[in-house]
Amino acid sequence: MNNNTVSEFPKTSVEKENYAVVLAGGDGSRLKSLTRMIAGDERPKQFCPILGNETLLDVTRRRAALKISSDNTFFSLKAKHERIYREILAGVAAEKLIVQPENKGTAPAILYSLLHLEKFSPNATVAFFPSDHYFSDDKAFMENVERAFRAVEINPDSVVLLGIEPDSAETSYGWIEPVESLFDTAAGAVSRVKRFWEKPSFESANYLLKKGCLWNSFVMVGKVF
Repeated sequence: MNNNTVSEFPKTSVEKENYAVVLAGGDGSRLKSLTRMIAGDERPKQFCPILGNETLLDVTRRRAALKISSDNTFFSLKAKHERIYREILAGVAAEKLIVQPENKGTAPAILYSLLHLEKFSPNATVAFFPSDHYFSDDKAFMENVERAFRAVEINPDSVVLLGIEPDSAETSYGWIEPVESLFDTAAGAVSRVKRFWEKPSFESANYLLKKGCLWNSFVMVGKVF
C-alpha cells in the first residue's frame, strides 16, 4: 500500500472517543525458526520485517491509522520484549505502552488494556488489533472496522467481532458460525454468533466453508466499560 497524505478534518465527538489497541505481546513461538533466520535473534514475528522492510507491527499501526488517530492508539506489550519494541515504537508516548510483566494470553491482555484505557477515556469505544495479520486491502478492511464502531454506538452493550470470508477449508484458523439472519448478506450487516470453531478438522472446516461461515479475524470492537 502506498503512503498517501490524508487531509485532517475536525473529529466529531464520537470519533474522538474511538481508540485502538494493538496486541503485540505474543511470543510467536510457532514461527521462531523463520524469524530467527530473518532477524538473527529470538524476536517474535510481530517485531520481524517479514513483509519487505516493515515489521508486522509497523503494518498494523499503519492500517489502524487509516481510521483511528495515532493519539488514540495504544500498544499491548510484554516487558521481556522491551529491547525490541523500544526501537520500533520510538516516539510513542510512554502512557500508550501497556506493558504486562508476563504473557498470560490474549484475554488477560485485553482486560489489562481496558483497565488502562479506562483511566484516559471511560466512555471510549476501542478496537483490538492482533499485530500479526496481513490483508491485501487495508482500506477495505478498515472500512469494516469503521462500520463496527458505528454498530457499537447504536448498541453500546455489544461487542462486534469481524469475520473474514474464507477461500479454503483452513484448519489452522478459528472459525465463526453466525446465526442465520434476513440481513446478514447486506453490506455492513451484523449477525449474532451461533458458535466458535477453533482449529477444526478438515472435514469440519469443509463443512463450515460450504455453510458460509467465516474465519475469525480476532479484531473486536466494543465499549471500554
